[in-house]
Amino acid sequence: MSKRRVVVTGIGATTPIGHDVPSSMAALREGRGGIRRMPEWDIITDLHGRLGATVEGLDLKAVYPRKQRRTMGKVALLAVHAAEQAVAQSGLGEAALAHERAGVAFGSTSGSGSEQEAFSTPIVLEHSMRGLESNAYFRLMTHTCAVNVAQFFKVQGRIASTCTACTSASQGIGTGYELIAHGIQDVMICGGAEEMHYMNAVTFDLLMATSHKYNDQPDLAPRPFDAARDGLVVGEGAGALVLESYEHAKARGAEILCELRGYASNCDGAHLTSPRKEGMKRVMELAMADAGVGPDEVDYVCAHGTGTEIGDIAESLATAEVMGTSATISSLKGYVGHTLGACGAIEAAWCVEMMRGGFLVPNRNLVEVDPRCAPLDFVRELREARPRVVMNNNFAFGGINTSMILSALA
Repeated sequence: MSKRRVVVTGIGATTPIGHDVPSSMAALREGRGGIRRMPEWDIITDLHGRLGATVEGLDLKAVYPRKQRRTMGKVALLAVHAAEQAVAQSGLGEAALAHERAGVAFGSTSGSGSEQEAFSTPIVLEHSMRGLESNAYFRLMTHTCAVNVAQFFKVQGRIASTCTACTSASQGIGTGYELIAHGIQDVMICGGAEEMHYMNAVTFDLLMATSHKYNDQPDLAPRPFDAARDGLVVGEGAGALVLESYEHAKARGAEILCELRGYASNCDGAHLTSPRKEGMKRVMELAMADAGVGPDEVDYVCAHGTGTEIGDIAESLATAEVMGTSATISSLKGYVGHTLGACGAIEAAWCVEMMRGGFLVPNRNLVEVDPRCAPLDFVRELREARPRVVMNNNFAFGGINTSMILSALA
């Protein structure tokens, strides 16, 4: 069976530097970041990293009435907010979404951390169920994003919850791509979300992976690929893409933003937390093979680039071995931190806009490239360009790797 072409007809992003794609792209163009010190974490003793990136100035409870949000914690609300943007841009109506040929593939690192805390506290500390709501589980369960997005749009097709930490969103997009490419669905709402909770900060702090040298200078962290980097900064947000088969989009006269030309995911099979260059290299090769493009055709690589010592080195070396040292690359996490389960979709949405807008966003806080990293063509300032083929890479705990190829419509 021949593979169907998959296109992007809508994108959405709710981030620490903008509540939608236009506002966040404006911030990227201007070099504005969204990292701040987190006084909310002062209650946690012994925490080294005190920086985070949060979505500010957006009252989701005012956006969605109580009846709509009673099964949604903040992570699901962020997911729905980004998905609404993508669906609105796509022009798909309720009839097209409330259909068995339309589905959802959405992920997050876990469910809502704040709802999990609220649910667990009385049970653990007081051994009491007093005050617990019957809807509480739906807000904290791991597949809360996928099912709440599906319920919001009355979707009747395939539902996939991709909860694989930092590849949650990219695997969501990849799952949607595969379902459409192989004729199982015609439309997929895909992406990922993450809400800020101190448990995320504690997790990476225990692994000695968070930035702490810049606690009093938030604007200087994180620093992907920089010699003075000292770890990642956790962030929150959501990203969403509407994917359709090329035939479905053309038949309804939709504006096609770009083509999702190829995707791959694999596993290092070696270590839970230490990334492997070999696995990263192979997933890029698999994605290009799926897309039918060679390294010389890829105009830009959107790096995972979290700002950790081991991860940045391994990723840069893998990229150089696959693409050559002339590969043009930047990490976008210097602006919003590591949004974990959301990063793959937020970055994919921004890649689409860079292709359409004719520019490349530079690495933020990259002053001196770590000499242990490969000498790639790191974007150091806003660069006017017309990338026609873009590779977007993400990597997660467990050695899970993803790579997707976006291209201008041929």
